[in-house]
Amino acid sequence: MQKRIAILGSTGSIGTQALEVIASHPQKFEVEVLTAQNNVELLIEQSIRYQPNVVVIGNEDFYEQVKSALASHPIKVYCGADAIAQVCTFDSVDMVLTAMVGFSGLRPTIEAIRAGKGIALANKETLVVAGDLIMKEASANRVTIIPVDSEHSAIYQCLAGEGNNPIEKIILTASGGPFREWGMKELEGVTPDQALRHPNWCMGPKITIDSATLMNKGLEVIEARWLFGVGPGEIEVVVHPQSVIHSMVQFTDGSIKAQMGLPDMRLPIQYAFSFPDRFFSDFERFDFLRHSSLTFEKPDTKIFRNLALSYEALEKGGNWPCILNAANEVAVEAFLSEKIGFLEIPDLIESTLGRSSFIKAPELEDYFNTDLQARRVAQEQI
Repeated sequence: MQKRIAILGSTGSIGTQALEVIASHPQKFEVEVLTAQNNVELLIEQSIRYQPNVVVIGNEDFYEQVKSALASHPIKVYCGADAIAQVCTFDSVDMVLTAMVGFSGLRPTIEAIRAGKGIALANKETLVVAGDLIMKEASANRVTIIPVDSEHSAIYQCLAGEGNNPIEKIILTASGGPFREWGMKELEGVTPDQALRHPNWCMGPKITIDSATLMNKGLEVIEARWLFGVGPGEIEVVVHPQSVIHSMVQFTDGSIKAQMGLPDMRLPIQYAFSFPDRFFSDFERFDFLRHSSLTFEKPDTKIFRNLALSYEALEKGGNWPCILNAANEVAVEAFLSEKIGFLEIPDLIESTLGRSSFIKAPELEDYFNTDLQARRVAQEQI
């Protein structure tokens, strides 16, 4: 029986690769829902090729264009954020791939969990912002959350079959991004074009900038805390420029398990879709003889301050990770628009953390209010 999948964010990097995985296993997977925010042309192209039952365009201005283009096809077309959240609950959906960018993924993920849908989580910001709430909802609704991030997928795979064996620490690997060996003076003149050239991975612009600032790794530290139930002191970040070891788990007996492979996001996507089974793939295989040197370094948190800020937000808890995320989204957008410099990104985030209201035990509505307030505070400083 085919697993029917809703892809939230089908036109992004994760979404397009997820469709490749589905196309490679037509007997196993079926596209049920496709959503996108603004990329109308690609959404229409995907819809015609994969024939989902439902398509949602987030930007309501494009609704008529999408509806008209798909009028001759048996596809229901909706628009807006409410529709994206609602389609996740349809009976015809078995699993939801949350590949939307940033805070926007929170509400649809919650709705999908409450509807009892399996979650393939590519939107790390959902757990960064409201990890405690999300994991409680997942537990209450007996929903499995399978991470799609290469690092968290690696940890998930390392823990498979380990039962309740105690973890000593989780080791998240980071490529170090394009500026791993750069000093402060060199970073002062970094342009968006330079920051968008990741040495190993092909990703969307927001996550690529996050990788360059090490904020992506900071967000992954917070995500790991909630996914795997470990404290900040049990999560270590190690720079591994080759991106071959995707992450590791060290157990209390001193043994370390690592998940390895070439940097290809289709592998963790397919693993999330097929779990607990593994399906054949024709992805390129890793050859030890061609990669004889694997190196590791300590991240420089004095230069790449976003990683340190992420640990601080995790330690303080409450709505601080939500503030951190909102400020970062504003800062990244401002940098890509050339309104602020590369080194001003952590400055803006730190300042926003200091100027926003702290809530120790936030509820769902508090997260939405915090996100709005933090964005406003950050925007006022640009």
